[in-house]
Amino acid sequence: MTSISKDGIKVQPVSVKAVDLLHKEQTPAERQTYTADGSGSSASSSLEAIAIKEFHSSFSSVIGDTSTFSLLLSADTSRNPFFHKGCAYVEDIDELYVTSDLLQSTMSSRLPVILISKLSFRRTPESSSSGSLTNPVTSIEWMKLRPPANMPMPSGAIPYKKGVLYCSQGTAEVYSGGLFYMPLGKRPVPVVTNYFGRPFNSIQSVVEDKDGALWFTDSCAGFEQEIRPPPRMPSHVYWFHPTTGELRVVADNLKRPAGIALSPGEDMLYVTDTEAARPGNKRSSTSSATIYAYDIIRRPGASPFLVNRRVFAFAFSGVPAAVVCDSTGNVYAACADGVEVFNSGGTALGLIQIPGTCSSLCFGCKGELLVCAGQCLWRLQLEGTIFH
Repeated sequence: MTSISKDGIKVQPVSVKAVDLLHKEQTPAERQTYTADGSGSSASSSLEAIAIKEFHSSFSSVIGDTSTFSLLLSADTSRNPFFHKGCAYVEDIDELYVTSDLLQSTMSSRLPVILISKLSFRRTPESSSSGSLTNPVTSIEWMKLRPPANMPMPSGAIPYKKGVLYCSQGTAEVYSGGLFYMPLGKRPVPVVTNYFGRPFNSIQSVVEDKDGALWFTDSCAGFEQEIRPPPRMPSHVYWFHPTTGELRVVADNLKRPAGIALSPGEDMLYVTDTEAARPGNKRSSTSSATIYAYDIIRRPGASPFLVNRRVFAFAFSGVPAAVVCDSTGNVYAACADGVEVFNSGGTALGLIQIPGTCSSLCFGCKGELLVCAGQCLWRLQLEGTIFH
């Protein structure tokens, strides 16, 4: 497919508002509305720019006084959700890889497709102002790619070795899907595609630990979207070591696991359960929209175990579709109202309101947060002390 270039990307200041949660009364514009079918909307749907709500004074160490934002790309004209999942930033080449939501084929007889967006950033020369290092994106080259036939319906992705590791959800063919490593400019290589001969349901997200092991979530999302057969196993969290080939189920009793992240010290694992999400952008207000935390136990000569599952946080709005941690242990969740931020103890620090519904996010350069919101891709430069 041909590439598109966008120049003259503007950098704008972010407005910050301190919110007293104890004495705050919710205005009608801030209330979430739900219809009988479970669909809903939040205040973020009417936003035109990124804004920050500060719930706790320690949030200033994240946002600082001079945070900025940019709208990198928008597909409002076509109304296609090109910026949905993936969000894998490859630092060595300053590129971002994003996967779309299901896109309807131009031929009515064909099934929906998912495209990969390759985004090459061009930045201003680095400059220093008052000790703050900034390097904003001024232009982008955007190329839409069709996934190779052996890696259908990619969802989550992370930078991996000299390329990108994709979560392939698979198709109606039972034994399709899995984790695939795609070296830059080369065809994907399967990493793990089944659990002792049993097909995965629909792999959603993956994270790599310092030992090279992969932790990933597998849910019934593909079946609910009518791209996969009925599930043949429960929804699980898996641990896989590519060197030894050992594969284990490490967590169950999750309805619709999606996002996954490791704490900086890799002693905790965060997993989101998005049971409240329903096909057709509908939501159930009484189902799980929860971030769970697990302690990771490592013993000599044994692979790790997850223990002490607990509720870490419940999304303010929508579901926590994706989750990442910064170097100090703060947790960032992509939700319907934007990016909800918690400290390592689960205290809500603040909300980064993003126009539209956030579905994925990742960190780029120092203090740079890249956020997927369906038809839009946003960049936020956080200027808090923890990034400097």
